[in-house]
Amino acid sequence: MKAPELGIGVGRYEHGERNSIADLGVKVGHSTIIKGDDIRTGVTVLLPPVKNPYKERLFAGVYTFNGFSKPIGFIQVEELGYIETPIALTSTLNGYRVADALIDLWLAENPDGISVNPLVMECNDGYLNDNKKRAVKKEHVFEAFKNASLDFEEGAVGAGTGMSAFEFKGGIGSSSRVVEIGGEEYTVASLVLSNFGKREDLIIAGVPVGWELRDYPGRGLSMRGSISIVIATDAPLTSRQLTRLARRAILGLARTGSYGHNGSGDIVLAFSTAQTMPAGKEVHSIGFLPDDAMNRLFIAAADSTEEAIINSLLQAKTMRGRDGRTRYALPVDRLVEILEKYGRLERA
Repeated sequence: MKAPELGIGVGRYEHGERNSIADLGVKVGHSTIIKGDDIRTGVTVLLPPVKNPYKERLFAGVYTFNGFSKPIGFIQVEELGYIETPIALTSTLNGYRVADALIDLWLAENPDGISVNPLVMECNDGYLNDNKKRAVKKEHVFEAFKNASLDFEEGAVGAGTGMSAFEFKGGIGSSSRVVEIGGEEYTVASLVLSNFGKREDLIIAGVPVGWELRDYPGRGLSMRGSISIVIATDAPLTSRQLTRLARRAILGLARTGSYGHNGSGDIVLAFSTAQTMPAGKEVHSIGFLPDDAMNRLFIAAADSTEEAIINSLLQAKTMRGRDGRTRYALPVDRLVEILEKYGRLERA
């Protein structure tokens, strides 16, 4: 169940058809790894809607709000302004193995290439998962690619398997918004890997839900987590404009109660599906929206990110992991009671 189905309204704009990053044609695949009492991890891949992203490069920008994080590939995106591989999400110590698998996939598709910039974003799932065992292997990355679809699961799956948010069960969440600019409709969507926040800080629809649920079972260190955010849009934007769009995702993050704690790595990657930059070829004409037209895109990025985080909580299920620790799902019945008390449910 996602936020709109409960009557939780976020922002002013309509959702896309799927209310997810799939509204941009982005396929998402997961490989979930649950073994014994201490392995709760996985990998999630995002496949942009191009046949070969190395040859059909998409304009992109990145933003680091809090650098307690280990993303792979951000420096080249900052320098050149495009992505050339799919995007992978995983747990911290598995990032390098996932990057290696992305290189293998690239080599198979591009035998004449001499270098590539794999993109991997991570969060530390060490509360529920024994991160040091580095359970993600190449075959899990390949499995995630094979499973990629426009209809994908959210919550405690793939990279989200062992993640925590506000001392509840976190993970994968997504949402989208449609805006009109100059007579044209554009979509902005967010996909998050949520793994951050203290219980009492959680805010949903402007309501201090975490404070109301501060005594709910399952407390345990979650402040030193992270969030990885991917923004996609079909608006024609430059890499500079996409970096500006990425920054606005942090406003949505803040509205859920994040303060960017010291141990939280908060990073964003934004890309546009509107047009490609062919590798090794001259490009004579590419059009972009003017900066003055971007305000609605900024709002959509903030709103879709805020809801994506809420959706990651609503979609996740209770999970028991290492050392007998348990992360409970956000209790929907209690949430509804709290939002009704504050008059914040939008039900017919």
